[in-house]
Amino acid sequence: MKYDMYDEILQQPRSLMETLKKEKSHMDEISNELCEYDKIYLIGCGSSLSTCYSVRDAINICYDMDIGIFTGYEFLYHKKIQDKNSIIILTSQSGETADTLAALRKAKKYNLKTITITNEAASTMARESDDVILTHCQRENAIVATKTYINQLLCLYYTLFGVYDDEFSKNILKDLEKLPKVTDELVNETEEESKLLAFEFKDDDMFYCMGSGPNYGLAYKLAMTMFMEGALKHACPLYSGEFRHGLIEKVEEGVPIVFLEADLPGDVLTRKSIEFCEKINAKSIIFSMKDYSNLNRLLSPFILVIPLEWFIYYLASYNNKDPGSTRHIGKVRY
Repeated sequence: MKYDMYDEILQQPRSLMETLKKEKSHMDEISNELCEYDKIYLIGCGSSLSTCYSVRDAINICYDMDIGIFTGYEFLYHKKIQDKNSIIILTSQSGETADTLAALRKAKKYNLKTITITNEAASTMARESDDVILTHCQRENAIVATKTYINQLLCLYYTLFGVYDDEFSKNILKDLEKLPKVTDELVNETEEESKLLAFEFKDDDMFYCMGSGPNYGLAYKLAMTMFMEGALKHACPLYSGEFRHGLIEKVEEGVPIVFLEADLPGDVLTRKSIEFCEKINAKSIIFSMKDYSNLNRLLSPFILVIPLEWFIYYLASYNNKDPGSTRHIGKVRY
């Protein structure tokens, strides 16, 4: 039996191609507009929040862009909002996320320019925002968020790196345009290996997820929405640099730790953590950018998420769990 998530993994390359085709010129216009602002707020929840983390950390490795990140509800009650020369970018797959919508309405009260990235053109957030970037994914059913996640991430990277006119950012944009072909190859080439890995870890119930720079955002998504929502496994995300401030006392023989590694500046500590875990016989699960692609390493979340999606899909399947279904989401309302 194949669940919805299976087909949605396969649809990612096509959706990236459609989003680039239909939104590229619009995103170029937004990039030019962003140059006029001193402060950019990124707001999202769940997978959408993880895309905000990734793009902020990717940008701030290279540039001094002032980016603030909030979940929707935290933005709603936060008192210190810079309301002069600031702009808000909100991310929501459905365009109906209650707390992100509330943040949008607060921003409007402050007379802040709002841009929503969503997959639903007719959604409330799309209607109420000053501007909209659409992800062209068609309907997504699985709660894990595959094609909407990678397309949201694409839109954030494209618009924020597009602010800069130097050779480095131009090359990042060129690599982003290669993603439909690269992800198509990864979708086909990484399924079997990830399936075998999932079988090996199907009986484990707790996973730690580590990454540095933009891969912390992916570690956050992996733990919060992929392991916990999709596979019903306990999970905890952390920056690689925080390994020695807590997890080092808890990790022990047989404990699974997923390491996301891309030879980023912070990955010096990722590798030191891997070495320590190997010495004590923890179960290290290493996803390394160099094993999958030669695109710019700042794009590693786009690359590493593909084998991780297959891993989560089969981890859930081996435990007779539909990775796209939910048990309690929606029962706590804001």
